[in-house]
Amino acid sequence: MCPARSEGRRTMGAAKSTATQAKEPPNYSAPALEKGLDILELLHESETALTQKEIATRLGRSVSELYRMVSILVRRNYVANYGDKFGPTTKLFKLSQAHPPVRRLLTAAIPIMEELSRDVDFGCDLRVYNRGSQTVLAAVDAPSGLGFSVRTGSEIAVAPSASGRVLIAFQDSDTMELRIREAFDGRPESELRAFRKEVHEVAVKGYAALQSRQYEGLYAVSYPILDVNHHAVAALTVPMLPRIDGVRQVAREDVITALRDAAARLSKRIG
Repeated sequence: MCPARSEGRRTMGAAKSTATQAKEPPNYSAPALEKGLDILELLHESETALTQKEIATRLGRSVSELYRMVSILVRRNYVANYGDKFGPTTKLFKLSQAHPPVRRLLTAAIPIMEELSRDVDFGCDLRVYNRGSQTVLAAVDAPSGLGFSVRTGSEIAVAPSASGRVLIAFQDSDTMELRIREAFDGRPESELRAFRKEVHEVAVKGYAALQSRQYEGLYAVSYPILDVNHHAVAALTVPMLPRIDGVRQVAREDVITALRDAAARLSKRIG
């Protein structure tokens, strides 16, 4: 009887091992798909359009390997052909906007942003976190047509901006740390410590206000758009550039108040 029980245990152990192996995700390979994704990622990360030879060199492949893939990406409008060079189109960005949560956010945000811009006579924009950087989902220009603005679809660094601090400050501790490390990848630990302190101050204050370190005179204020868990799903930002022609502008304190109210309304609408 003992041997039988022992054999039974071995059989069950083998069955369990087989079941565990069956649950492991299969390691599929799709070389053609990976080539296409590599091309798209490279072109989106490049500051300028690239020739096929430059694409092949940077990806460590031959031109003949990539020729057909590039042609298909051009035909499907994921890549644009500028003579002998290639660059990304906005198709991926437009597809991302069609995603239901993003579409819902934009549908709720645009009317509020337009009203905010009319009230303060500054442009405003809506940004979301995107793997170590920020993507501008929507932007509304100042009614006067003058002032600082960012282009919809732009990728912006997290660290130098008020919105970047907001998108990190209003998260759970694990997400906050992950985003800080993504945004500061390869940077000295001392910079991360300093940024953590700044982010903590933003969380306590409820918003971020920052003098630009890139453009003289530019001052930006950013408020979080919060979900039901009080986490920032986006940042609503007003960049303010002072005029030097004597035209009176809305006071900074009034802009902050208007932005706070607009962000609160948008948070309530999507919550």
